[in-house]
Amino acid sequence: MVRPDRANPADLVIRPAFNSDGDAIAVLIAGVFAEYSGCVFDRGLEFPELDAIADDFKQADGRIWVVVDPAARVLGCFGVKYDAATREAELHKVYLHRETRGQGMAQKLMAKALAWLVENHPDCATVTLWTDTRFEAGHRFYEKCGFARTGESRILDDLSASSEYQFRFDFAAYQKALSF
Repeated sequence: MVRPDRANPADLVIRPAFNSDGDAIAVLIAGVFAEYSGCVFDRGLEFPELDAIADDFKQADGRIWVVVDPAARVLGCFGVKYDAATREAELHKVYLHRETRGQGMAQKLMAKALAWLVENHPDCATVTLWTDTRFEAGHRFYEKCGFARTGESRILDDLSASSEYQFRFDFAAYQKALSF
């Protein structure tokens, strides 16, 4: 039974994001930021890519997906960009509305992104991501998915005074394991 404050996973659909999803993704990110002290969301200043979000990912040889409910609300997003020169992919815009957490949706999105990389960039060796130090549940999720903290961190010059940790995933080993 799904709790009343949770979206029913059976009713949710994962689909590629469109440029027109930018406003809904902005609402999602602003809502997630509001859960953390000191996280400031300013779309115009720090998230201009939301104006053409699908194009932004396509131009970076990547893809972004959204999770939508029957009312067409965006309850999650998950993107990946690829750099052929380094054979490295990077996860971006990984956000879930609190209604969708704890129901396996993040794992489904991760699986979709990794499958897309296998199909579109089989030469990819590594997948990385940067995540705010405050997003501890996200850190646990990435580690559960096989990502390891690299020990690298960075401080962003943003409104939230963000400090981030880097995580890395051995995608080449993952693909090798798939072939067995």
